[in-house]
Amino acid sequence: MFTLAISWGWRTDNPASGFRKRVENARERFLSQDEIARLAEALDAAEDQRAAGIIRMCLLTGSRVGEVRQARFEQFNLELGSWAKPATTTKQRKIHRIPISAEVAAIVRQRQLVVPKGNPWLFPGDVPGQPVKEIRRFWINMQKEARLPEVRIHDLRHTFASLLVSGGSSLEMIGKLLGHSQMQTTQRYAHLMDSPLRAGVDAVASMLRPRPKIVHDADVASRNLADDQRSA
Repeated sequence: MFTLAISWGWRTDNPASGFRKRVENARERFLSQDEIARLAEALDAAEDQRAAGIIRMCLLTGSRVGEVRQARFEQFNLELGSWAKPATTTKQRKIHRIPISAEVAAIVRQRQLVVPKGNPWLFPGDVPGQPVKEIRRFWINMQKEARLPEVRIHDLRHTFASLLVSGGSSLEMIGKLLGHSQMQTTQRYAHLMDSPLRAGVDAVASMLRPRPKIVHDADVASRNLADDQRSA
């Protein structure tokens, strides 16, 4: 703003030039299998299944909550199993096409049954012609029910990425599924690769590990021999 003011001749200096951006440490929080199970149970029992569907899609696709809230039926190709997110809803401001699982397709079909005909929104809001605007109150309730007080909705995106890593997906594949425009954004998940790599190293080590040998006690062997001779 001040740089533009200088170019317009409104100012001769930039009072913000001496400030430096604070270094941010990206927070990483991944749900465990037990936590995912508790969340799934809370979502199944929730009265507001519209908001529950949004949370499920966030976890099943790794999408941002804004992308899911503004999803439209026309963006989904259930025959090919894909979702084309428009540039207006993505952070990178580009069309982002991703494959969807059978579970996500089932959510879309279920929404087709409950959403009135002619309404384009997958999750229509209370204001006519608009999608759901806010689910913060619903998420706070889910945090209590699933005993996940510190977990944010955005952490579901990190959890999706961590599950991909544990499944053997490459960082390049994860970046494409999450819609990252820069590889360095995906690199935050690189350390998660240690677990499958370590499992591979351990597998090789187990092949080369010396097998235990059976060692007989010399005294026992000699006594057995003596007994055999006496019986003969």
